[in-house]
This record gives sequence, C-alpha cells and structure tokens, in this order.
Amino acid sequence: MRARTFMAGLATVVATALVATACGGKSDTGGATTGELGFAHNKPWNFDAFSKVSKQDIGISLKSTQYSGDPYRAFIRQSFRTKESPGLFTWEVSTALDELAEQGVIAETTDLWTEAVDKGYVTDAVRQLYTVNGKQYCTPISVDDWVMFYNKSVFTKYNLKVPTTWDQLMQVAATLKQHGVTPFWNQTKNFSFVWFQTLLAGTDLQLYNDLSTGKAKYTDPRVVAVMNSWLDLQKKGYFNDPGQTDFARDLMREGKIAMAPEGTWFTADAALAGMTMGKDVDMFVIPAVKPGAATPIAIETAPVCVGESSKQKALGLKFSQWWMSPQGQQPWVKQQGNMPFTPDAEAPTPQMTTLKTTLAAGKYEYYNRYFEATPVPIRTVALEQFSAFLTNRGDPMQYLQAIQAAADEYWAGR
Repeated sequence: MRARTFMAGLATVVATALVATACGGKSDTGGATTGELGFAHNKPWNFDAFSKVSKQDIGISLKSTQYSGDPYRAFIRQSFRTKESPGLFTWEVSTALDELAEQGVIAETTDLWTEAVDKGYVTDAVRQLYTVNGKQYCTPISVDDWVMFYNKSVFTKYNLKVPTTWDQLMQVAATLKQHGVTPFWNQTKNFSFVWFQTLLAGTDLQLYNDLSTGKAKYTDPRVVAVMNSWLDLQKKGYFNDPGQTDFARDLMREGKIAMAPEGTWFTADAALAGMTMGKDVDMFVIPAVKPGAATPIAIETAPVCVGESSKQKALGLKFSQWWMSPQGQQPWVKQQGNMPFTPDAEAPTPQMTTLKTTLAAGKYEYYNRYFEATPVPIRTVALEQFSAFLTNRGDPMQYLQAIQAAADEYWAGR
C-alpha cells in the first residue's frame, strides 16, 4: 500500500479496486451483460491477451481498436454525435473529462465510487480526480508513479551506480556523455512537458501546483530559471534529438539513450521492445533538484469511460467494475508488469515489489502529472511552445509568454 499526497492538498492515496455491483448514478438502459464489448483506446498495450482472461472470468471479451493522438480524441467526440458511442474507451482525467461529463455523454459512476470509498477499496483522493460537479465519471485502470527507467547494461558497462541525489544524477549524465552515450530521453509534441514537469516540480512543487490553478504565471522569474536549467541540459547534449519519433523503449533497447522518465506503465513498453525488467531495464525514484523534506513524484492515472447512450452501457460498466477489482487487477498487472493499485493484488515482479517497499519507507510528495494537471486549452499551447523551445534553443521567455497568454485567457473565463 502506497501513501500518496496529490497536488493542491489532495489527501493520501492508497489506490485500490472496486468490487461493487451497483452501476452509475443514472439508471441503466438495460442490455446484455455478457458478450463482446467494443473498446476504443489510444494505448500500445496488448488488450487481446487480457480479453481472454475477462471472457473466462466474467463472460465479456474485448473487441479493441487502437487509435493515436488527436485523431483518437476527435473520433471519441464524433461518436457521441452519431449515437454510436463506445461501450468502453480510454480517456484522461483533466478538463477533457470535465467537458464530457458536463455534456452528459459519459456514464456516471458515483454509486461505484461511493461504495468503494465506504468499503475502503479506494481513497477519496483518487475519487477527487474523477469528480466533476460533485459526481464521479469513469474509473481507473491504473495509477502510475513516474520514475526513471534505465538501461542496466549501459550502467554496468560504465560502472554507474543508481543516483539518490540530483547531483549524483547529473554526474551519471556527465559520465555517459563523456563515453558518447546520450543520457536522457526527450521528445516534442505530447511528451514535451516531461522535463518541464521534472525540473519545476523537483525545484519548487508549490510553484508547480500554483501554475496548474492559475495562482502563478509562466513568466514568473522562478519558472524562467527552471527553463534556463532545462536549456543548459540541452546545450550539454544530455538529450536525444527531440524531433525523433522513436519510442523511448526502442532508443533504450538500442543503447541510444540510457535513461527515460516514464510512468510505471513503461514496463509494458519495455516488454514490447523485447526488454526484461531486472535483466535489461530497471528503475529508480527521480531525485529532487532541490532537496527538501520530501521527494516529489508525479502520478498518472488512466481512466476508462462508458458512453451514456451506448448500446453496450451495461456491458461497459460491468467490465469496468471487474477490471478494478482484485480479480481483474491481478491478471492485468501480471500481464503489464506494473504496480497494482489495489492492495489485494500483488506486485508482479521483484522490481515492482522493491519500488513498492521503497515508496512505503521513504518521504515522498505526490503530484498530478502536468498533462492532467494543466487545463486542456493551456496544455495545448504549452505542448506546442515546449516543442518549439526544444527545437529552437534560446531565450525561453517568448515561449513562456505565449503559454501565459493562453493561461490568462483561460483563467479569465473561469
């Protein structure tokens, strides 16, 4: 069981499962509760293998269709207009969730969450991430910690030890660079926020949280200083070409990068690249840039939602319950090699067990990942500007001013 303190004063998180039998807050329209469930997603994971388990356990198999990027979000939104909304689909916890909930196009899951919290299956802190205007929508399939994954053979080759401080991490990076190995993964577009998040939260977590709520400005001198630190790492050659479209997993497998900050879901990515946890790749907690009372760790949760008008609403809600129960979580995390969010499911690998023990024994402060913490209109501009900053190294102020302009417009309308 992991203690987690989320951004903006959210309480300690000990995420777990739902084994409730009730459906969402609105009455169900009926329909089959066994059969093949349409599942739209934007994940690289093997849902076909998991489908075999669910079919055996609850009589529901998945007919999954994978999409990517903006086309996926456009497809989901369009599906509601055509009354062919998916029985189940992946989404995100952010203002994007707020939008769908306020439009009434996704099924409410308040009753599921109420029973789960009352029984101690999941904490109220997790529930808050799925709450819109006092009601809950969608359910989590994972709650991931963002840590640093690294290529073990590269570390072994150069006699590198796992760093426990930022200074040690920078020394490891310098040593790798001296040997012609690119230390860190960095990328434009949807992942351009990663190092901004890592450096800002690791320097001043309160400032990071204040940005997400409009209490601080991107042009704040402290934010500018962090951007310049990011620029310095770029100039030192610590990152791969940010325009590369290769997955971090492939670059790491090929030894083109040594380390990549990712959510614990990266274990499944590593497996897709033919790497084995503990043998080829391992992970460590990213040290704070500025040491303090607690080390900050980003948290990412992946929701699945059910269309309110879907013909498979009952089927989707039943599958959602099972997926979050210990019965569903155990085979899922075993397949993914990931950390379970229910205490009744065991960590599937020694490495995840070690991480679980480490987190339970240390002082950590958990915060919401930038992608979810930042309102979508601001995030859209920020990702573009961070990408531009990565490909056109120089004074960060012009990029921060553009983001702040979007933030001013957004917060003025709230």
